[in-house]
Amino acid sequence: MPAIDASPPRAVILGLSGTVLTDRERRFFAAAEPLGFILFSRNIECPAQVRTLVAELRALVGRATVPILIDQEGGRVQRLPPPHWRKAPPPAVFEPLSKRGAGLAEQATRLNSRLLAIELAGLGITVNCAPVADVPVEGAHDIIGDRAYSRDPKQVAVLACAACEGLLAEGVLPVVKHIPGHGRARTDSHFALPVVTAPVATLEASDFVPFQALAGMPWAMTAHVVYTAFDPHLPATLSPTVVDTVIRGHIGFNGLLLTDDLSMRALSGDFGARTGQAFTAGCDVALHCNGDLAEMSAIVAAAPRLSEAARMRLEQGEAVRRQHMMAVPKMNVAEAGTTLEEWLRKEPVS
Repeated sequence: MPAIDASPPRAVILGLSGTVLTDRERRFFAAAEPLGFILFSRNIECPAQVRTLVAELRALVGRATVPILIDQEGGRVQRLPPPHWRKAPPPAVFEPLSKRGAGLAEQATRLNSRLLAIELAGLGITVNCAPVADVPVEGAHDIIGDRAYSRDPKQVAVLACAACEGLLAEGVLPVVKHIPGHGRARTDSHFALPVVTAPVATLEASDFVPFQALAGMPWAMTAHVVYTAFDPHLPATLSPTVVDTVIRGHIGFNGLLLTDDLSMRALSGDFGARTGQAFTAGCDVALHCNGDLAEMSAIVAAAPRLSEAARMRLEQGEAVRRQHMMAVPKMNVAEAGTTLEEWLRKEPVS
């Protein structure tokens, strides 16, 4: 994805309703000029259909570089399902491989992400909302669960970094999530607002560790979680204190900051207000996923054009992607898939 056009797009990424665009969607997206789009299972039928849909989305907004996003983590979060695409394993399966040899878990994670990225790139999808860098704790809601690589923050850091490298090697930008950490949440932010009361020292020693290791990655997605140690009222997505002090400060992330889905029930208030708060907090881009035109209209009306700082972050992300692609030789996909399957089939040494 080369440098963004001189006329900045709207700083939003939007979902759509089905496998083909409706006439209303075509008119709306052409007028809204969003930065990009995100696809879900409801938008997926077969490879040819996805490629056609992606091409039409790019043509509608007049930018061949428009980012197309998806959540293709593997396991229970896999928008591209069999039989047309590989059934990818959940992230939690990789850590046990470390018992069989130093570096094997990392190598397998990287290989798996390369295989995922090859499938995405072949469809014109350029951004994967992965890896999950959250650190689950005892008693937390299982919304993260096996989507996480480990309960050890250092292992999460190592394996999430390998996942990012695998995606970048095949030309797909990773989105590290859910910064500054969703693993301690006791409720699912899709349905309610989690409140984390852990002290700063605990968060810095655990939750923030993977994100600090991944601070140089090009994109990250916020958590709709309240951290009372920093802001007793607002979730990270809407909190200037958390964005500035924690995400940009303690963690040191300076890439493109994307909100989690603004339609999630963790957030309250009308969609225009949510959007305005997210940008006031310091987020670069607002994400809305469910394809509801009325909600998207309110978000687009409240969202600014992409800022100069965000444009620079996008360009820096593209430079990171190019650097990784040039540094890694192409691989034999069939052989790589077989190797990964063999690694995962074998029982770890106890």
